[in-house]
Amino acid sequence: MAKAHNLLKAPEDDCGRFLVLSIGTGLSSDEGMYTAKIWSKWGILGWLRNRGMAPIIDIFMAASSDLVDIHVAVKFKLFRSERNYLRIQDNTLGCTAAAMDRENMRNLVKIGERMLKQKVSRVNVDTGKYEAVQEENRTNAEPLNDLAKELSKERTVRRLKVGPASGGMAQ
Repeated sequence: MAKAHNLLKAPEDDCGRFLVLSIGTGLSSDEGMYTAKIWSKWGILGWLRNRGMAPIIDIFMAASSDLVDIHVAVKFKLFRSERNYLRIQDNTLGCTAAAMDRENMRNLVKIGERMLKQKVSRVNVDTGKYEAVQEENRTNAEPLNDLAKELSKERTVRRLKVGPASGGMAQ
């Protein structure tokens, strides 16, 4: 399979104009909260509701998310635009990070700051796992800064194109 996805290449300019930032929720199917040993003890209702969770929904959502991650990564690789797609995801977070209380909100700020310092990673389409991109040697903060600059330039260009007849609003 590794050789197959390297054979498919498209002209770079077809996708190079897109910049995509994808920020994950941090919840992952990798966290091991559902194992075969646990599953084997569930009846039908256990799949629907178990310890305040909805396992069947969690599993389908994780599968859907994984497929989207892989599809987008393959698409940008196909168009030789891997640097135009940044996915920031921390698969080490557990369910406690999803709490909406004040204390956890402060914790989420710390998590975000830590994630900015992490190396840029991309999904390995053969394994489905995120791996640090060795050739980039950049943290997540750097491409985020680049994206902010690019968006600022784009906004400036759009504002210059807007004439007084439109009331200053971009069309």
